Amino acid sequence: MKTSTKDKIKGNFHEVKGTIKEEVGKVTNDRNLKAEGKAEKKAGKVQQRIGHAKEDVAKLKGQLAELKSKRPAAHLDEHFEL
Repeated sequence: MKTSTKDKIKGNFHEVKGTIKEEVGKVTNDRNLKAEGKAEKKAGKVQQRIGHAKEDVAKLKGQLAELKSKRPAAHLDEHFEL
């Protein structure tokens, strides 16, 4: 499994877990649990975004490799620092 997929799955898990903690904190009037849930939910969202970013970088690397294979290296030197 790709690391980007793992990040998205783990992020989703933490977001759900955080939501549950936050709701339990609200019901039990536990401010610490509610705050912990909010923090975990936000961390889960960040981890999901990291997964999406990794996926985007992998796509760009693939596109760059495709461009390199289609053009002679001399043309790439003009546009990119290699």
